[in-house]
Amino acid sequence: MNKKIMRNDMLAVLNKMEKTEHEQLSCKITERIITSKEFKNAETIGITISRFPEVDTRAIIEAAWALNKKIAVPKCLPETRDMDFRNILSFNNLEIVYDRLLEPIINKTESVPKESIDLQIVPGVVYTTRGYRIGFGGGYYDRYIKNFKGISISLAFECQITSGVPAENHDIPVAQIFTEKRQIICTKVDNL
Repeated sequence: MNKKIMRNDMLAVLNKMEKTEHEQLSCKITERIITSKEFKNAETIGITISRFPEVDTRAIIEAAWALNKKIAVPKCLPETRDMDFRNILSFNNLEIVYDRLLEPIINKTESVPKESIDLQIVPGVVYTTRGYRIGFGGGYYDRYIKNFKGISISLAFECQITSGVPAENHDIPVAQIFTEKRQIICTKVDNL
């Protein structure tokens, strides 16, 4: 099965999730992540502003602010398919851009260098326990985490974990995945 079909099939499953179930599972994942040593040890966290049906990230961001951690949210640069992570101090530092995405307002935020981010939360749609993922199709994160020196993790509902995804040489696995049931420590295998 190809990536596009797997992505669309999983999005169809996620979009059928009841709002209360989505909230409950997101809360369990939030609790798992904010009590983890990875979160506790991070000073600066790279994270997107989620939108349904993704795992809700707002409570994670609020927990980080309460602990005086920096939150860096990506500004996508479609012409180069790069991302400029920018420090936000409140949700008022965001604006709606294409496809209902919330991104930092340039003149209200400062750029955060990749090497200053300790913990990078990588979005996706389908995952394997080895850390390979099918994202939303832009390839932004594979390029970004290629030379990332911090810890890369993903947040996923247990139903998003599958036995395999088509992986190519340029696909970069995340180190860990947090679901409502477990923290998965991913192991990279050289042969995909």
